[in-house]
Amino acid sequence: MRGKALAAGLILAGLTALCGCGNFSPMPAETLSVFAESTGAELVYEDSVEPEYAENFRIDRYEGGYTMLTTVPDGARFLVAPEGKEVPEGLDEEIRVLKRPVGDIYLVASAVMDMFDGLDALDTIRFSGQKEENWYIENARKAMEKGDILYAGKYSMPDYELILSKNCSLAIENRMITHSPEVVGMLEDFGIPVMIEYSSYESHPLGRVEWIRFFGALTGKEEKAEEIFAEQKAVFNGTAEGVRTGKTVAFFFITSNGLVQIRGSSDYIPKMIAQAGGRYIFEDTGAQESGRSVENIPIETFYDSAKDADFLIYNSSIDGGVGSLEELLDKCAVLKDFKAVREGNVWCTTNDMYQQSMSAAWLTRDIHNMLLGEDEEGMRYLFRLR
Repeated sequence: MRGKALAAGLILAGLTALCGCGNFSPMPAETLSVFAESTGAELVYEDSVEPEYAENFRIDRYEGGYTMLTTVPDGARFLVAPEGKEVPEGLDEEIRVLKRPVGDIYLVASAVMDMFDGLDALDTIRFSGQKEENWYIENARKAMEKGDILYAGKYSMPDYELILSKNCSLAIENRMITHSPEVVGMLEDFGIPVMIEYSSYESHPLGRVEWIRFFGALTGKEEKAEEIFAEQKAVFNGTAEGVRTGKTVAFFFITSNGLVQIRGSSDYIPKMIAQAGGRYIFEDTGAQESGRSVENIPIETFYDSAKDADFLIYNSSIDGGVGSLEELLDKCAVLKDFKAVREGNVWCTTNDMYQQSMSAAWLTRDIHNMLLGEDEEGMRYLFRLR
């Protein structure tokens, strides 16, 4: 057993070093078997929940109802122990132990609140990194109104006194916490495990959605998670299957310093456009070769690439968006010469999209309906700018 633990430690160190840039690959099967078994304790490995699209989490199950959750980019492991069961002796020191029922969570990663909502697991969250008025998720806002969820400060300035007084059991952070390592150190010194979720690192749209299986395993809502994921998969894969409209789409955002932020062709948004039956207009720009999920380009480059695009989609999830075509033209006057502007094919995402990790399937359907000119009133995450 000690040999396996050592081997896994070496593998893990290599994985962590290789994954630092944000481009991750699934672990090979022979690595997974060692990785799953190397706990340093007398846990008997049963099986693993194999992700279909996600590359950045692992779920391994052990006899007696124990579950090991792993976030692949940083190699962090969390053993979820069944209610009433003892914590196995001899666990590797880096494994964090969570006891069911898992509750009193400090949720800073706002992009996964909708997953907890969908799982009917909001009662596991006691603290929020967002204030009540900043939530677009209605049930989260209501929970804060009632005092069931308390504001405990943003990721870089948590209210330690509050979360300690209310027995916080786990902090779920997004990647931003790596800019405040002292916060991680403080939380862990207080005995609060820190979990970083990497759903935004998934390159496939359904990879982001599949993280609901991870949080289903955390909260004991595995069956509900499987149902939701199956529904999302059916919607996504059933959208525009085999249909290619030939229409081109530019998805973009105007930055405060006058640049245009676009998505790299390896990002999940271009994959959604392709699934919807369209073609991402920036697939042949430098963003494709850089490997980045986003790329800031000059207005001139944007003009040359996108002026003849059939559709423009403005990403409102960063700055709160725009409510009319006039507002968008105030941000970027050269857009008036674009084909999509002349033909009335300028669209905007809804403000709540960044808080909706489960939006991928429905946004893909919205884009498909946009391309075909169908069901404009029934769209969830897109609306036409007039």
